[in-house]
Amino acid sequence: MNLLAGKRILLGVTGGIAAYKSAELIRRLQDQGADVHVVMTAAATEFITPLTLQGLSGHPVHLDLLDTETESVMGHIELARWADLILIAPASANFIARLSQGHGSDLLSTICLAAQCQIAVAPAMNQGMWANAATQENVRSLMTQGTAIFGPDEGLQACGEIGEGRLLDVAGIVDLTIATFPNGKLRGCKVVITAGPTREAIDPVRYISNHSSGKQGYALAEAAIEAGAEVILISGPTNLAPPNRANVIPVTSAQEMYEASMQEATGADIFIGVAAVADFRPTEVSRQKIKKDKSGSRVTITLEENPDIIASVAALGDGPFTVGFAAETSHVIDYARAKLAKKNLDMVIANNVSNQEIGFNSDENETTMIWGNQEQTLPIASKRNIATKIVGTIAEALPESHAHD
Repeated sequence: MNLLAGKRILLGVTGGIAAYKSAELIRRLQDQGADVHVVMTAAATEFITPLTLQGLSGHPVHLDLLDTETESVMGHIELARWADLILIAPASANFIARLSQGHGSDLLSTICLAAQCQIAVAPAMNQGMWANAATQENVRSLMTQGTAIFGPDEGLQACGEIGEGRLLDVAGIVDLTIATFPNGKLRGCKVVITAGPTREAIDPVRYISNHSSGKQGYALAEAAIEAGAEVILISGPTNLAPPNRANVIPVTSAQEMYEASMQEATGADIFIGVAAVADFRPTEVSRQKIKKDKSGSRVTITLEENPDIIASVAALGDGPFTVGFAAETSHVIDYARAKLAKKNLDMVIANNVSNQEIGFNSDENETTMIWGNQEQTLPIASKRNIATKIVGTIAEALPESHAHD
């Protein structure tokens, strides 16, 4: 099983003799299914060439903060948003010191400052440097900030000394990288997710729909699968490949999605309504294509309400932990809180779809999770990164009646 399938890992390589191990690390991460991009500091290029790591990763190696060609494709902000995990291996004492103090003097440190994803550091240095009080204080500071520390290991070092400070072995780094993601948090849970748009037929060739791409719902399905859940994905029409190991139920209309949702919600532990369901459908659907006439007369379409899927699921007796999405263009938080209360949801995820850079059809999103008396905003990041954080929060908020060992 590829335990890092689809994961985006940004590997930072800093200066030190252990930099040669980054080549093997790239391969082992790829063996687990990860997509690996590499950022190197200037000192790292003295120990291993960018060409070597480019050949292994299959992507150009990022080197300079002010590289205009890089900025036009994927600058430091884009790299920070792209990554699901930033892994710095090896991490020198100098880089650890700069990272702990929030410096942004090169590309790698700037990416770390802009990142919203998890950062992991694998230290590699002389045993005396590792034991130094300043280094230990810097490591403690990073841990307080939420940075994961992988190692170091103990043994014979390149300088000939023996002690703690050498880079953790590659297999150990890969194992800790896998453990960084929420594998197992929803083991034994049945999760039902709706995604994509619905299409409400007007005649055989026309329909009412919206701009939903289904990307956030599909990303949540992948994150829930990685967390160990059995996932039922009820999907409206999209151009996306079905997530591996998801049981996909394709639907077209809101009525079809409602019927599938009510059937699958029975016995489910979690229901996440991400789909952009049409609120209304034509009362009558023409059996033939509606033709224009030469008089220029108007055609009137009478609409009726579609069933409210998320409210219906939330109203089920002993139903699942129900999470709704609120796609709004103004007063986003106010409307989301009103939806949370009115529909008796356990959690609502609010996002502002008036921002054309995120939301519909974008690979990125910015959301606010609201549940109980708690509220947490997730700044702009990839929808995969957002999905992982949402699934982790749901797992923590899940009542014991729905949790499984």
